[in-house]
Amino acid sequence: MLSASQLADRLARTAETVCRHYLSAGRRLGNYWIVGDVANNSGRSLYVHLAGPRAGRWTDSATGQHGDLLDLVRETCSLNDFRSLADEVRRFLSLPHPPLVDADRLPSRGGDGNDHSSAAASAVDRARRLFRMTQPLAGTVADGYLRGRAIPHATLHPALRFHPCCYYRDLATGLTSSFPAMIAAVTDEVGLITGVHRTYLDSAALNPRSIGKARVDTPRRALGRLLGNAVRFHFPLRGPVPVMVAGEGIESILSLSEVMPAIPMVAALSANHLAAFRLPSGCRRLYIATDADAAGRHGVEGLSRRAQALQILPLVLAPQLGDFNEDLRRLGPDRLIANLRSQLAPDDAPVFLSS
Repeated sequence: MLSASQLADRLARTAETVCRHYLSAGRRLGNYWIVGDVANNSGRSLYVHLAGPRAGRWTDSATGQHGDLLDLVRETCSLNDFRSLADEVRRFLSLPHPPLVDADRLPSRGGDGNDHSSAAASAVDRARRLFRMTQPLAGTVADGYLRGRAIPHATLHPALRFHPCCYYRDLATGLTSSFPAMIAAVTDEVGLITGVHRTYLDSAALNPRSIGKARVDTPRRALGRLLGNAVRFHFPLRGPVPVMVAGEGIESILSLSEVMPAIPMVAALSANHLAAFRLPSGCRRLYIATDADAAGRHGVEGLSRRAQALQILPLVLAPQLGDFNEDLRRLGPDRLIANLRSQLAPDDAPVFLSS
């Protein structure tokens, strides 16, 4: 019977064929296969090395997930035990089926961004070091960027900081540069920084309210240990959290915070990480802020199932447009509040919504 490492090596020999089969929404760019994420959505944040000593190794720069092609097959096919994963790989590689063995647990391989390998520890250290190099948000390009997106109170959140010259590496060409960036701290349940999220910005705009994201392929990137953790707003470090909001994007959650400033909120940064968010103790009611896309629904459904298993009531908050920041910018705070009031539990609306 081939080991996990041997199966991964076999896949790496035909890395492009593997990518064309399991990540068909992507495309080849130089020596990389580029796609949106492990769920095979279109985009450019996940890249797979197709040649050289790192053939078969992949990284999702938006979520911090990484691993080899065996990890990739596991994620794309949602396979939770090693026997099923090995069967899928053998089928793809046309390998003979081995005799049954007593091996029904998937070995820890470090592909989910939450392993304790030296590589993961190094990423966490780098994330903490980057956050220590930041400065307060107020009056910076990042503050102007968020104000231009109808989020004027972002400076109240200690999780958000600014770096005036943050390193950026182009995944396709290998060229490096630097941009101003909004830096968000990803923390665990006791407030320890486990990662950071970077939003690279274009500082060339003459009007501070017209500042946009940097004109690069992946202006949003994450670093560190993300699985189970999140960017937290209004979140207590101690004590129960009976009611809270969880969602994907930082700007979407900040938009909700503008009109619900008293409720704890988290931004998990992706649909996969939203589904895996580690819920706090004492939570009784969980509002899940959704986006209008298939990946968002995957995250909502996964977190809802986990909440129900913990006897937490999951309730969905849905925007009227694409996401809550679009609602805030295009419809205004009054219509956003009215839409949320119709979706909140009767006891929560008068407590958490701005009047």
